[in-house]
Amino acid sequence: MCLLLLLFQLMMILLSSPINVLVESVLITAKPGCQTSCGNVTIPFPFGIGSNCYLDPWYAVNCSSDKPFLLRFDLEVLDIWIENGTMLVNHPVLTACNKSYDYRYKHLESVNMENSPFFFSPTKNVFSGLGCDAFAYVYYNESFIAGCYSSCQASGATATRETIGCYGIKCCQTRIPSSLQVFNASVGPLNEGKPSEAENEDCKQGFLVQELWLSRRTGNYGILSHATRVPAVLDWGIRDDSFNSTMIDPLSDCHVFANISIQDGRFVNDTVNISSSFEIPVNKCKCSRGWRGNPYLNPGCQGIGSGSFLLLLLIGAWRLHIIIKRRRDIKLKDKNFKRNGGLLLQQQLTSSDGNVDRSKLFNSKELDKATDHFNVNRILGQGGQGTVYKGMLADGKIIAVKKSKVIDERKIEEFINEVAILSQINHRNVVKLLGCCLETEVPLLVYEFIPNGSLFQYLHDQNEELSFTWEIRLQIATDVAGALSYLHSAASLPIYHRDIKSANILLDEKYRAKIADFGTSRSITIDQTHVTTKVQGTFGYLDPEYFQSSQFTDKSDVYSFGVVLVELLTGKKPISSSTTQDMSRSLTTNFLSMLDNNLFDILDAEVIKGKNEEIMIVANLAKRCLNLNGRKRPPMKEVAMVLEGIRASKRESNVQQNHQEVEYVRTEAIEPWDVASTSASSTFEITAPSLVIQPLLTM
Repeated sequence: MCLLLLLFQLMMILLSSPINVLVESVLITAKPGCQTSCGNVTIPFPFGIGSNCYLDPWYAVNCSSDKPFLLRFDLEVLDIWIENGTMLVNHPVLTACNKSYDYRYKHLESVNMENSPFFFSPTKNVFSGLGCDAFAYVYYNESFIAGCYSSCQASGATATRETIGCYGIKCCQTRIPSSLQVFNASVGPLNEGKPSEAENEDCKQGFLVQELWLSRRTGNYGILSHATRVPAVLDWGIRDDSFNSTMIDPLSDCHVFANISIQDGRFVNDTVNISSSFEIPVNKCKCSRGWRGNPYLNPGCQGIGSGSFLLLLLIGAWRLHIIIKRRRDIKLKDKNFKRNGGLLLQQQLTSSDGNVDRSKLFNSKELDKATDHFNVNRILGQGGQGTVYKGMLADGKIIAVKKSKVIDERKIEEFINEVAILSQINHRNVVKLLGCCLETEVPLLVYEFIPNGSLFQYLHDQNEELSFTWEIRLQIATDVAGALSYLHSAASLPIYHRDIKSANILLDEKYRAKIADFGTSRSITIDQTHVTTKVQGTFGYLDPEYFQSSQFTDKSDVYSFGVVLVELLTGKKPISSSTTQDMSRSLTTNFLSMLDNNLFDILDAEVIKGKNEEIMIVANLAKRCLNLNGRKRPPMKEVAMVLEGIRASKRESNVQQNHQEVEYVRTEAIEPWDVASTSASSTFEITAPSLVIQPLLTM
């Protein structure tokens, strides 16, 4: 605070000073002891000439005959601009000429910059074609990317701007897509093998070129007819895996401007098996407003102002303030990262048998920006474990960010194990955990965003927009059962949810169910056979046997699912009394007491519209799930099979109905004496399958 007050006082003195003569400081561009230029081109860091002068081999420059070349791509460098992260290179021109007019397409595979921090600039370049009846295009992996056609003459009689500019008459141009790193081009006549309309037009060219450079040659494209190279602009930055915050000047601002797709693989029997793929961000940096220089050196940014002592003092004080603040923030993030188990998670990420994607780690800055600084208007919901915010990442992807409550530091290892395990769950009916952020005081968890809210809202809140039919309810029950069956039986290690309830069942845009909230802000325990999440659960859904044994099993999830089935059947909440001690008024108690004789008195009006046979099967299945003896409850695999069997029966029934309708229409054209026999055969040709699942419903 005192430092800020001192800075303000110095600023007031400086503004009142009569000395206002601006002087330019000598700007530092290259690393100390390194060559600063090659010919007329300045070579700023991260580029460099000679060992230890560049950041990594991507930026190595060879200076021969006073001409700098990027070693990796053998491209001549014409200029490098630190301010906007661009550079000008001499790029090859593709030419197709044949004086016998037997033109064929010529192809150029000039530059491949994949995995590098360099991209062909989509805003400062154009792809151009020259010549009469010339078709030039850019492609990648045999797929067309961009192209244009230049005709021989204008359709009108007079020359217009279009006839003298690069607008399709003997010269055409088009834009290239962003993030382009491989330039392959082809050029030739539109009608391959046929002569051009003009005898003098015997060459056709295609090239990527700086738009400004091309526009200055409007109407005088003849000078390009023998050109072999033209200037083109590359965007460049620093890959995240080469990015070192201590290397960057504290008085600079950095942002991600592109991503590189990287694929990891290993050789097996002389072929490459792709084991995973991930994206590496590429950052651009610039000195903060009022400063100039090289932000990739520390120090590299210098102030612009008077040569007075006060200005120098102000610059030094401000720089010291920024450095102290940056270091304090870095130390705090590092402390939080270690406290929240970051080192353990990194060990999981780098282990030889680890399957966790590197994209699972988010930084606090991008999540803060995604949620508009955790704006209260972005809150999706609040619970016992934390608050969930809606957010949007830089690439436009919508996410849900859970800001956890304070975590028990003694259980960090278990928490990280849970994050690692749940990150690997890939099931269409389980909300995907995209990753976490450990730099903040409490962990932040990032999930895929599910747009249509929870099952609880649709069952118990008024919603006139959607008729919650029996078919929709049956589909939701089948989805949830399938997901729980996967977690219990098909996952690499059995996973118990421990908090199955309608509020934790989310609905996507097609009203398909996804299980959410595995309690990942809590810890997990790993024993020899099972993985269970230690979440207390919700009254009304908890297994009564759990209270007696204090041991949570897979059959406890089955009980909770049974309560959800009853909710779907009745449309009522699990607890109808405001007093949680009043067990006699619980939904399950009322449901079980009315199941044998008065079931349809407690069912929801939309459910009654369904088929009685299906309703009875689901009601008896719910009864089995709610058995007070956990051993007598069916496993989730069996429950999922029963529900899927009902849906399969419905599909077969629909097929039979459609078949009979077709047969009916067809018999309209048959003679009367043939109708009876045809109808009879069609009636028994396809029959609905018998419900072989019925024996599973016995208690």
